[in-house]
Amino acid sequence: MSVIADKSALELHRATLANGLRVLVVPDPATPVVGVSVHVDVGFRSEPEGRTGFAHLFEHLMFQGSESLEKLEHFRQVQSAGGIFNGSTHQDYTDYFQVLPGAALERALFLESDRLRAPKLTVENLRNQVDVVKEEIRLNVHNRPYGGFPWILLPPVLYDTFPNAHNGYGDFSELEQASLDDAAAFFDTFYAPGNALVTVHGDLSEHGVDGTLALVERHFGDIPARPVPQRPSFAEPAPGAERRQTVTDAHAPLPALALGYRVPDPAAEPDAYLAHAMLATVLADGEASRLQRRLVHGGGDGAGLVTDVSASNGLMGGPFDARDPDTFTITAVHPAEVSADRVTAAVDEELDRLAEQGPGAEELERQTARWVAALHREDDRVMYRMLGLGARELLYGRAELAVELPGRLAALTGADVAAAAARLRSAGRAVLRVEPSDEPTGDGDA
Repeated sequence: MSVIADKSALELHRATLANGLRVLVVPDPATPVVGVSVHVDVGFRSEPEGRTGFAHLFEHLMFQGSESLEKLEHFRQVQSAGGIFNGSTHQDYTDYFQVLPGAALERALFLESDRLRAPKLTVENLRNQVDVVKEEIRLNVHNRPYGGFPWILLPPVLYDTFPNAHNGYGDFSELEQASLDDAAAFFDTFYAPGNALVTVHGDLSEHGVDGTLALVERHFGDIPARPVPQRPSFAEPAPGAERRQTVTDAHAPLPALALGYRVPDPAAEPDAYLAHAMLATVLADGEASRLQRRLVHGGGDGAGLVTDVSASNGLMGGPFDARDPDTFTITAVHPAEVSADRVTAAVDEELDRLAEQGPGAEELERQTARWVAALHREDDRVMYRMLGLGARELLYGRAELAVELPGRLAALTGADVAAAAARLRSAGRAVLRVEPSDEPTGDGDA
C-alpha cells in the first residue's frame, strides 16, 4: 500500500492498495460521527447499449445481500448502530455510503467491503429489483407531472451519441431482458477494486489516520484485483444550430419549456465552467434573480409569462459532479396562453443583456453570498462533505475542489459571467417543449 499525505488545511491522506483500490482518509475531530463511502467509476453514461438503466439497476442489486450477509442484514447492522445509509447513480459514477458513530467505523468498512467483494447476485434478486426499478419509474416518471423533465427528455435533443443521449433510468423492455449473466459481467467489469474509491471522513479518534488505513487494508485488501475498464471518451461536437422537439405529458397541467446548452469542460476550463454555474445563479436563484424578477414577478411584457423558472449548470448535480460533456439548462412552466417562443425570447434578451453588461457588482456579490452560504450549510453534514470529497477525487483526482468552491466562486467577476452568457448565445442549443395531453402515458420508454 502506497500512502501520500497532503499537508493542506484539509489534511487529506491518500492511499492505493495493492489491488488498485484508491483510499481517501479525511479526519475531522470536530464531529462525533464517521462516514464511509464507496464511489465506483460507472454511471449511466457507461452502461452498454441495449441495457439502458443498468447502472441504476445495479445500485439496487448491491443492497440485496453480500458474501457474508443475507438480504436486509446490511440495513440492520447500520441501523442498530444508529447510522444511516444509501446509494445513488449519477452520469459518471455510482456511490454507496453510510454514516455512523465513530466507534462503529470498522463495522462500516466491513459492510462496504463485503458487498464490493461479492454481492449476492441471484435470479430472484434480479427479477425482484427489476420490478422495483420499474415501479420507481412509474412513480417518478410515467405517473408524475413533468416526469423526466428535463434530465431524461432533454439529452436526446442536445446530444447524438448513445452515452450522452439515452435514458439513464431505463427502458422497460431492456430491463426485463437483463439476465444474471449480464449482472455478473457488469459487476466483474465495473466493480473491480481499481475502478473504485473508498472515502473515510469524520471521527477517527479511536484509530487515527494510520489505524484507519490499516483497517481499510484489512477489510478491502484481500479483494482480488481485476482488470480496470478503459473509460471511453464521451466527447461529441456541440450542436451548430438550434434543435427543437415537442413531447406530450398527460399529467402536466401547464406547458413547460427547457433550453439546453453545452458547458465548458470542467477539467480543462474550470473557471469558465464555474462562470456558467454563477450565470445560472444570477439568472434564477432567489426572488431577486433576473428571470424570477422579469418572468414571474416583474413589470413590463415579461410579467406573468411563467409560473416557475429555474437554471442549472449540470444535468443532475452540483459543480464538478460530472465529466465533460455536461449541460446548462433553463426550465420554465408557463400558462397555455403564453407561447414557448415568447418565453424563449425573454430569456434570450436577459442573456444578451448579461453578455453586453454583465451583472452589477452588488448583484454579483448578493448571488455569490447566497451560493456560498448554501455550500456551507450543506457542508455542515458529514455525509455531504464526504460525498463531495469522494466524487471530486474519483472524477478529477482532486478532492480539494470541494473546499475550494467558495473561494473560486468569490473570485469570479462580472466579466466572467458576461463571457458565459455570450458563449451560450453564440452556440447551438436544444429547445424542448412539453405540452399537456389527454393521451395516457405508455408503460415503455420513460
